[in-house]
Amino acid sequence: MNSIRVRIGVLGLALVAGFAAPTTATAAGTVPSPTVEEQRLDKAVPQEILDRSGFDDVAPGLTHALDGARSYAQAHRIVVHEGSALWRRAVDRAQGRGPAGGDLARDDDRPLYWARLGMTREVRTWNPEFGLSEGQRAALIDALERTSRGQTEVRYPQHGKGLRRVLVTGFDPFTLDRDIRISNPSGATALALDGTVIETADGPARVETVVFPVRWQDFADGTVERTLRPYLKKVDLFTTVSQGRVGRFDVERTNGAWRGGFPDNDNISRTETVPVSDPASQPQWTTTTLPYKEIVAANTGRFPVYDHTEVTEIPAGGTDPVVRPDGPTAGSTARAGGGGNYLSNEIAYRATLLRDRLGLHDTLPGGHVHTPVLQFGTGNTDPATGTVTDPQFLQNRQDIITQVRAILTVAVNATAAG
Repeated sequence: MNSIRVRIGVLGLALVAGFAAPTTATAAGTVPSPTVEEQRLDKAVPQEILDRSGFDDVAPGLTHALDGARSYAQAHRIVVHEGSALWRRAVDRAQGRGPAGGDLARDDDRPLYWARLGMTREVRTWNPEFGLSEGQRAALIDALERTSRGQTEVRYPQHGKGLRRVLVTGFDPFTLDRDIRISNPSGATALALDGTVIETADGPARVETVVFPVRWQDFADGTVERTLRPYLKKVDLFTTVSQGRVGRFDVERTNGAWRGGFPDNDNISRTETVPVSDPASQPQWTTTTLPYKEIVAANTGRFPVYDHTEVTEIPAGGTDPVVRPDGPTAGSTARAGGGGNYLSNEIAYRATLLRDRLGLHDTLPGGHVHTPVLQFGTGNTDPATGTVTDPQFLQNRQDIITQVRAILTVAVNATAAG
């Protein structure tokens, strides 16, 4: 990733904000409009994806449930239930459980993405008779976002001698105005691997996954830290994953504290230092602690895997950005990490900074892996005339998912205690 009746995706608000918020209801006729991201939902391609996966019943199901809500507390219970059910349904479909719901491949991440947007749009524009305050509406959408992204579903067994714990993150599709058919292989990988067990030389490793939005504001509101903080002291390895460059995997060595401004899924840009808590102690760079040498050396699949060390910096005492192939120099200011200066770099920066602030730099392997770009087949590259899937597209996605699993296996083996 270089460069979702009353319907704000304002993540980072505590759920209690909805309960403690002022009780002033939204006035009739002033309910929020759908976001830019939600407005894409009515286009032909999203509707086809929902229809061909059976997920076209998700938003109507939420609408029906909310019609029976008689209070904010009841509405909150409904969105938590429906959001969690959507995540479990998407995971089950990806892993071959239950009905396929249509002819779209089971490992497709797009039904989850578009169904979630249908749900958030419903909550954003819902106008119940009992009224909603702005804070209550924001808390409902926050609960829906978190539950439908698996962020509240991370559960490792309490017991199990020798069981290792792995946490993996993925992303929504993005650059949808360029090609609305886009799928994100990191999101597909999250669905395929959630709750699975990898057998390693050191024993089994349980994988839990979550998915994040492609929106600058959610990251500024602390969605990454809020989601990962409860687990980093409990897991044995983590990796954030996103779509990167064509035809290759990259283990990103260094992450930078800079937002480069590329528009997000709401067509909003941000060019600034990555906003974090306690900015006075914020470093310009963080580094991977994944076993990159072992990962690069292993035969994990079809695509080559690189130890990617390049960054862009403003050298100490300088004013102009300079590309450094071998990483940053002392005292420099970040302008791009190995993963660029978009949200893939930012999630890597935030996750590894959280690792370090928790005192886990020397004990917890963690970092970022970029997958290849998920490409459509030859002759299916024009979004205006192309189909939403083709055999090469399906093979590419499956190969990427399989290779991420192999990379995780290598990483767990390489970091086993011993």
